[in-house]
Amino acid sequence: MGKIEMRVKRKIVQIDEDKCDGCGLCIISCAEGALQIKDGKARLVSDKYCDSLGACLGECPQDAISIIEREGEPFDEKAVEKHLASQSAVTPDKACGCPSAAALQFEKKDTLPCGCPSSTVAQFKATAKEGAPLPSGSQPSELAHWPVQLTLVPPKAPFLQGADVLLAADCTAFASGAFHLDFLKNRALLVACPKLDNYEAHLAKLTEILSQSDVRSMTVLRMEVPCCAGLTRMAMQAMLSSNKDIPFKEVILTTRGEVKG
Repeated sequence: MGKIEMRVKRKIVQIDEDKCDGCGLCIISCAEGALQIKDGKARLVSDKYCDSLGACLGECPQDAISIIEREGEPFDEKAVEKHLASQSAVTPDKACGCPSAAALQFEKKDTLPCGCPSSTVAQFKATAKEGAPLPSGSQPSELAHWPVQLTLVPPKAPFLQGADVLLAADCTAFASGAFHLDFLKNRALLVACPKLDNYEAHLAKLTEILSQSDVRSMTVLRMEVPCCAGLTRMAMQAMLSSNKDIPFKEVILTTRGEVKG
């Protein structure tokens, strides 16, 4: 005879698939690994992995997760330990099934994709400063972590600790040809759009980041268009709400990518 599955009436998370956009934030917040992304939606792996405490609820920007009472397997702490151990050998992006939400920090390398030595890198950077064109694929990226979208960044991400944060409007990287060298270098990047994105959700997330991380300073990089001013208001309001008094700077770009004086 097979093993009889015990079922009890208890509280378990429920995901509204119509609201879920598969961002993966709930995956990161679930310490038991009870959730994963399948077919672009968050799914409950097994009833026995869910402790019903609801740590994932507050992380969902779409309000797609709730706690309901229904019959299911009881929470099994030993099963959770085995489940987490089996996931430890999987890379972060595959463990949650959502590469966009996996927090990664890159090792800085002072080399170009072609393998040129650091002296050549310095020469390329000097050339870029002078406005001369660079060989295709020769400009090294200054991005040091992933993800970069504000919605996806974990509030306690390691790359935020002691960091100088660049809160950049979506369009700035396309407008400025020197985005990496002039603005991104040695900064942790958060990307958002105050007009097209959910402003209130972004404000709540930024406030949470400032409250839970040791951010050293913040620079807002935005476009000169009026709607982009919302990004500066968001940053200032988040600092006020989190009681963080940190150095703050606003840089405005024209639609041609020049710094507005």
